[in-house]
Amino acid sequence: MQPNFTSPLTFPRRSMSSPQNVISSNVSTMQPSMPMESRPVVGAVAPGPPNMAGNQTTMVGNIDREQIYIWIQELTHPETREQALLELSKKREVVPDLAPLLWHSFGTIAALLQEIVMIYPVINPPNLTAQQSNRVCNALALLQCVASHPETRTPFLSAHIPLFLYPFLHTVSKSRPFEYLRLTSLGVVGALVKTDEQEVINFLLTTEIIPLCLRIMESGSELSKTVATFILQKILLDETGLSYICQTYERFSHVATVLGKMVQGLVKEPSARLLKHVIRCYLRLSDNPRAKEALRQVLPDQLKDSTFSNLLRDDSNTKKWLSQLLLNLMTPSDAHTPFGTQP
Repeated sequence: MQPNFTSPLTFPRRSMSSPQNVISSNVSTMQPSMPMESRPVVGAVAPGPPNMAGNQTTMVGNIDREQIYIWIQELTHPETREQALLELSKKREVVPDLAPLLWHSFGTIAALLQEIVMIYPVINPPNLTAQQSNRVCNALALLQCVASHPETRTPFLSAHIPLFLYPFLHTVSKSRPFEYLRLTSLGVVGALVKTDEQEVINFLLTTEIIPLCLRIMESGSELSKTVATFILQKILLDETGLSYICQTYERFSHVATVLGKMVQGLVKEPSARLLKHVIRCYLRLSDNPRAKEALRQVLPDQLKDSTFSNLLRDDSNTKKWLSQLLLNLMTPSDAHTPFGTQP
């Protein structure tokens, strides 16, 4: 499926006024120092059929199933929702079928979306408090659980729920509450792209996720930059995503310019995990003949010399990617089609 685009000069963008119309295994370890219940966790959980029959308390491991059901019910009541969000976010990794329970419980997803839209008024102008940030991040963590699960991922996308998170990715405040909000929102998108499913990439290409990630890659914290770059990397690794980004020079140039700025920033503030994703993005771009020709002119010199040798000393995979990238750029190309024309 080839995505449509509205202009050869820009990535397409869907209006955020109507939300109807969010990693690799190493990313899950990149947690900021914040309460555990607020941290984004990326990764699918195994499906398991719920046992809702009877009133008898069921224990699975150390999990009180009846208590899980009570907390889910409490999400639909404003006076009990905050505590229920906190408790369920703590249990999201140990309850295998939490995502189907959340999705199929009456009113639960609506309650989580209500938590999200209630924050919109305090993000512009930026008046988000730490308590508000923690609460909405707990709701986002539960949505991330739904996005990760194979049974609920497709309906999650069909409902266009990730679009409700995009206003959070538009924020630019560097305060900790906003940084946690952006990071947790990115975690939802990261959980989607981690699955390598075509429907996820097709959906994301109809939204403004690429320019949003590029902006965070340019100005976010190191952790947010890393997750945003990972999302871009997963889009590029998909054939449709690579073709989309390399379809016009303007799209390619936007991506290459931001990656170049990141390399310059990494010279001043080194980060091996961020550099790894940047190099992987460059390597994937070099698989496109038109992009490869352009990269010969714009690849930062710091990737051609020994600037990052010490940083990559113990990372054999990234060194291999960098060597392959440089080899690709030295290899003569076959006849290629210029940007802006169809191959």
